[in-house]
Amino acid sequence: MKRPLLLALLFAAALTAFAQAARPRLVVGLVVDQMRWDYLHRYAARYGEGGFKRLLAQGFTADNCQINYMPTVTAAGHASVYTGTTPSVHGIAGNKFRDGMRWQYCTEDTTVRAVGSAGMAGRMSPRNMLATTMGDELRLATNFRSKVVGVALKDRASILPAGHTANAAYWFDDEAGCFITSTYYRDALPQWAADFNAQRLPDRLLQGEWRTLYPLETYTQSTADDAPYEEPYIDYGQTTFPYDLKQLRDSLGYGALRSLPQGITLTFAMAEAAVRGEQLGRGAETDMLCVSISPTDYIGHQFGINAVETEDTYLRLDRDLADFLAFLDREVGSGNYVLFLTADHGAAHNIDFLRDRRVPSEPWHMSATTRELNSWLMARYGATENLLFGDRNCQIHLNHEAIRRAGIDERELRRAAVDHLKADSRFAYVADIDDMASAPIPQLIRERAINGFHRERSGELFTIPRPAIYGDSRTTGLTGTMHGVWNPYDNHIPCVFFGWGVTPGHTAREVHITDIAPTVCALLHVQMPNGCIGQPIAGVVE
Repeated sequence: MKRPLLLALLFAAALTAFAQAARPRLVVGLVVDQMRWDYLHRYAARYGEGGFKRLLAQGFTADNCQINYMPTVTAAGHASVYTGTTPSVHGIAGNKFRDGMRWQYCTEDTTVRAVGSAGMAGRMSPRNMLATTMGDELRLATNFRSKVVGVALKDRASILPAGHTANAAYWFDDEAGCFITSTYYRDALPQWAADFNAQRLPDRLLQGEWRTLYPLETYTQSTADDAPYEEPYIDYGQTTFPYDLKQLRDSLGYGALRSLPQGITLTFAMAEAAVRGEQLGRGAETDMLCVSISPTDYIGHQFGINAVETEDTYLRLDRDLADFLAFLDREVGSGNYVLFLTADHGAAHNIDFLRDRRVPSEPWHMSATTRELNSWLMARYGATENLLFGDRNCQIHLNHEAIRRAGIDERELRRAAVDHLKADSRFAYVADIDDMASAPIPQLIRERAINGFHRERSGELFTIPRPAIYGDSRTTGLTGTMHGVWNPYDNHIPCVFFGWGVTPGHTAREVHITDIAPTVCALLHVQMPNGCIGQPIAGVVE
């Protein structure tokens, strides 16, 4: 009797060991907001060995990862990375989208309140997202024993990745100068998060100056430091190094950290505190940490993609990334975690930067186009109220009730509006979403428009501008950069897998942002998210 019992126990132990070995201890998702694919190589000469170079040398890189929808914006990007699907399914059709006759912020939730501060910044949750994430599926697969935590300065960049069943998501409250969450997740901050906030790291980070890591004249990948394409932090202020951090705090408050590389350092510090505080990667089940680096987006919008500020930010990000990887090696164990790095979108060259170099480019403001179209339609049909609700993400929304009250044939109005917009030479294409499938538009562009359309939240009329048509010209009072369209500068993003279960290599085959979630799920042997349309990336998963 003893021998069969011993064999049974040994067999059960072997099965348990096999089950534990089939998954890593921790999954880390790292989304760098507004990181163009070419940044992996543009600044590589001065990257250290422990950051981006380590990921590229020891990981698997998909060199041709494309965003297969538009608009290419933050909320849609983060949701698509983690759900494996597009806005047409997960419903995050923009940073803001239509909700009846109002604009709704992607993560707003008036049924919850802030935890960690008393402000409105905490009234957020993932309820507006209509699909599960890979973290949700991991939690479901382990009967909710796995932990999933999100960390970012932006609320939407923490909440949407972490998903519906997350243990918590934490984001930064500019007024309070600390990380907060909402009652969607819990009623009080855990002690480790309260202790982290009590250290007042933001106060320490906003001291001294932001100076370049290297002599200014060595930033050969950038324009001159006094280039005219940049926006100052403070009205009529400087756009040249060094920047007085205390002065920026006095003028902008703790929100200054969003537009400074010191905000990257703060984000990684909070992520490390979450790993320690939640004991991520220390339990019997695989845990997940979703980290998003937000300052890269704010800095890019402000200074553009060719600024010294942008180059120095990525060199500093590389150092912080190296420190973070070394931290994971110590805390979780090298080889015990899998990490993926990607972005939510890219960014375009500044319009005046291009025009000064004889590259065709032109400013355009969607709101002015919509106002002009609305006036033309009202005059055409003799209407006394606005026939258009507004615009977002190059889409124009109809005011259906006003059209009905005026007794106008909506299909005829749509055709008239499309024909009128086609007269604007800045548009490559204009189409009614109901006619998009048969419109004379290249298949790739047509599919991305359809993938980005959500029936209840998107506009019915699509305007697709020509390349390099943006509203970021100094002739209109704007500087820096923008993003949001289908073009390679906005939709070609990095995609690197590193660590547990990953064989070093690369592929030039086209993959999509929606392929990241099914790849991670295949590595973990858990079900794909319930709206997933992507496929596991060959080479990462065999």
